[in-house]
Parts: sequence; C-alpha cells; structure tokens
Amino acid sequence: MTGLTGRALRLTVFIGEDDTWHHRPLYSEIVHRAHAAGVAGASVFRGIEGFGASSHVHTSRLLPLSEDLPVAIVVVDTEERVRAFLPQLDELVVEGLVTLEECEVILPQSQLRSTGGTPTVGRRLGPDGTDPKGKKSL
Repeated sequence: MTGLTGRALRLTVFIGEDDTWHHRPLYSEIVHRAHAAGVAGASVFRGIEGFGASSHVHTSRLLPLSEDLPVAIVVVDTEERVRAFLPQLDELVVEGLVTLEECEVILPQSQLRSTGGTPTVGRRLGPDGTDPKGKKSL
C-alpha cells in the first residue's frame, strides 16, 4: 500500500474465475486498471466453493464442479479514489456483485509500537517521526 491509514473504503468485486474481458481474465483486467488508476491496493482471492445468481454451486472438492470457481477482487483506498474507479467497473462487470464498505486502515502492529500505539493518519512515519521524505508529522 502507499501508506494509507485511517478511514477508507473497501470495494469488493465477486465474479467467476472464468469471466473474461477481451480474452483476458476479468480479475486481472480489474487489478491492472485499479493500479493504473492509482488506488492504494488491490488483491485477488480465489474461492474454494460458492454460488451466485445462477444458484449453481462451484467447488474445488469435486473435479467436475471445479470450473469457474468464485473470485473476489478487493480494492482499498480513500472514498474519493474508490468512487472515481467505479465507472470502470460498470464497463467491465456484466455479471457479478460489487460491494462497498467503510473500513479503517491501521499500521502494522510493529509500526504501532514504534509510534507508542498511536496510529498516524495519512502516511507512514519513521522512528524519528518523519515520513520517507523527511517531513515531520503534524
């Protein structure tokens, strides 16, 4: 991530593993567009079992049913950046589910210990209280 902390928006896109965009996996297209849009982070998670609007259960446990497993793409950034990215999803996601949830991004516990347990909103700070560019936190 780019040092994002504090209030954020989590965008989750649920699609099928076999969904494509111009002969490319749809999940890959979404991640690459999110990267190009400058969002703080995106990850793809492959499910082992699930069903969607078709009510057809897909599972990795049985070979005949192991096709088109569920995939979740999770994007986290500020509300402004996530909402600015939504029109691209409107173009890409024909079938699937898109959700938005407010969340809070916190520093890793080791970073919290070095700042006395106080999360620093907006950027990561070094042990001397400066960001990577040498600026002091407000």
